Amino acid sequence: MLAWDLVSPLLQALLSRRRGSAVGRAGISWVFRSFIASAQALGMMRVDSGALDALCDEPGGLIVAANHPSMLDAVILTARLPRGVCVMKAELMRNVFLGAGARLARYICNDSPRALIRDAAATLREGGQLVLFPEGTRTVSGPIDPFRPGITRIAQLAQVPIQTVIIETDSPYLRKGWPLLRVPPVPIVVRARLGERFMPDADHRATLARLEAYFAAELRS
Repeated sequence: MLAWDLVSPLLQALLSRRRGSAVGRAGISWVFRSFIASAQALGMMRVDSGALDALCDEPGGLIVAANHPSMLDAVILTARLPRGVCVMKAELMRNVFLGAGARLARYICNDSPRALIRDAAATLREGGQLVLFPEGTRTVSGPIDPFRPGITRIAQLAQVPIQTVIIETDSPYLRKGWPLLRVPPVPIVVRARLGERFMPDADHRATLARLEAYFAAELRS
């Protein structure tokens, strides 16, 4: 990832905004996919996320909404979505080295809720696939934490559907409270499967309630 971050500023200077975004997103996806492939080859991980490939060739914008058990979730989803756009913390986006790849890919900064919604809607109108975790942070108390408003408002503004993804794992690795340097039990087994698709609605709060209830029911079962 560091090597890609070193190349990204040069690509950002040479490429147009649209072309740079596409190259940046595909580049991060390739880096993450290579990481997962290497971890699986070493027997450290077993990841079943091939179902997400069905989303790659879909035209137009799409919100990909998933539950959030661990810090690996964004890596697993983005690895399968070469048009994927993530929301990042402001301090990471502004980091001289770590944020370079994200800035090339035109990832979205979370420093202002209003700007986040505006930029997310614009990204979706341009055909991006926005990866969101409606809980806002990793799950604290299962099966899912209360959803934060925003995701269904973005869908309403951009007039794009929300494709749910159910992430299932029994590994404690990188869950909330897991020390970053603690060695996990291996292999780490993760499955990401496609769930129901929700269309935007005029009453985005009601859509949010239905979305949360759906995830809760799926994860309990």
